[in-house]
Amino acid sequence: MKKLLILAVVLFGTISLYAQGELNEQQKVFFRNEKSFAILLNSDGLGVSYRAAKRIDFRNKNLYEIDAGSLRNIKEYRQESVNVQGSSYIFGKLNSTFFLRGGIGHQHELFKKADLGGIAVRYFYSAGPIFAIYKPIYYRVIHLIPTTTNEYELKDEKFDVATIASPLDIYSKASFTKGLDEIKAMPGLYAKLGFNFEYSKEDKIIHAIEIGGQVNAFPKKIPIMAGNNNKSLFFSLFVSYRFGIILDPLDPESNKLSNIFKRKKND
Repeated sequence: MKKLLILAVVLFGTISLYAQGELNEQQKVFFRNEKSFAILLNSDGLGVSYRAAKRIDFRNKNLYEIDAGSLRNIKEYRQESVNVQGSSYIFGKLNSTFFLRGGIGHQHELFKKADLGGIAVRYFYSAGPIFAIYKPIYYRVIHLIPTTTNEYELKDEKFDVATIASPLDIYSKASFTKGLDEIKAMPGLYAKLGFNFEYSKEDKIIHAIEIGGQVNAFPKKIPIMAGNNNKSLFFSLFVSYRFGIILDPLDPESNKLSNIFKRKKND
């Protein structure tokens, strides 16, 4: 009887330890969410991104993101001022345009890392509201003083084909602060689809390259350039570098953002 009791205690302890190991593995998979940042390079501008990812199961996560950046027209061409050395502007540009958007999405892991030196491949998509924020651009325009034949004055003006016939009429670009009181916003919707290639050699650190396509849609054309080249739908390709951390409730010290670029010390 005594031997049976000892055997029962040993078996119970073994099962408990095994069960605890299984719990740790489940915690590793299910309880570790993510937060990350990204630098975005779009075919129509630049941007930055913040994303929180909440794990659903072994291969799936829900995404919550906020992006901000610039919107460009494909007709934009920056040129040097012929009047002021080192000064440049985009001839015919009406507004500096930026976007702020926030959405929800989903990520699914297609191929898991074989080891920490491998690459995990995932696809993701997201969608939500977007706001285009645009501010008029002012130029320092050269005007002949009417009562003279060879004296000129400078006036800060918006681009107008009636008064600015060529780049020679522009002395330089006016201060960026000019027109801040005329900022406008236009709401719209966006959608994004892409692939994530995560290659970090650290278990709790995220380093990834993302590529994909996106569309920003607005109810009216955004007046970026003079003429008929403006549009309300912005289709673009993007590539981004994403970095972040995996949030581990069992190890709060590892959740510090300062750990992202630290190299793991060899034991």
